[in-house]
Amino acid sequence: MKTPVKATLVAIAVAIVLAIVGIVIAITQQSADPAPPGGERLQTVRTDSHVLDDGGTDAVTVVEFLDFECEACGAFYPLVEDLRSRYAGDITYVVRYFPLPGHVNSTQAALAAEAAAQQDRFEDMYHLLFETQGEWGEQSEETPEVFRDLAASLGLDLAAYDAAVADPATLERIQADKSDGETLGVRSTPSFFIDGEPVVLEAWGDLEIAIEKAVSERGVND
Repeated sequence: MKTPVKATLVAIAVAIVLAIVGIVIAITQQSADPAPPGGERLQTVRTDSHVLDDGGTDAVTVVEFLDFECEACGAFYPLVEDLRSRYAGDITYVVRYFPLPGHVNSTQAALAAEAAAQQDRFEDMYHLLFETQGEWGEQSEETPEVFRDLAASLGLDLAAYDAAVADPATLERIQADKSDGETLGVRSTPSFFIDGEPVVLEAWGDLEIAIEKAVSERGVND
């Protein structure tokens, strides 16, 4: 039998976990407006967008606008990876940048990812950034050296990496993603679109439900 003190501690721990989950869900509830301005259907994927999984012409397209420093994105990361695995071949999964101004290192992280992409290592950096988010997130100032160390750990050509990070075109590429997101109604991260339509998240299972529904309607599994 639990002592009153242990029972109280367990109750407090559960309450804290539930509060964190509630905060993340609240953040994502307002991920995207129900429809783009004017009701028109806007483009969610461009030819230079980063495709993590290509399910082919009949696949459902899932697009995530993310901020590598965003704690909610970090919380969704393992869920996204699980869904990518379970729906492999049924979905095309696309990642787009949406660094938020309140996160000091968000742009630096995006620059690291885009510089890695120029060496065909985007997905490796994508994983590494989320896996190390707790080490460089929530800092008081930018720490570009941390991301250079991550690039070194991946064995990237550091001269090419440095040149890419310093190139204004790399930042412009990131800002182009964010501009598209803003036009689509993205206000926070992560924001998801399935076949061009925004996903409204109110609970953890909503993303999977939306993907399953889209896959079923497409008949991808047939």
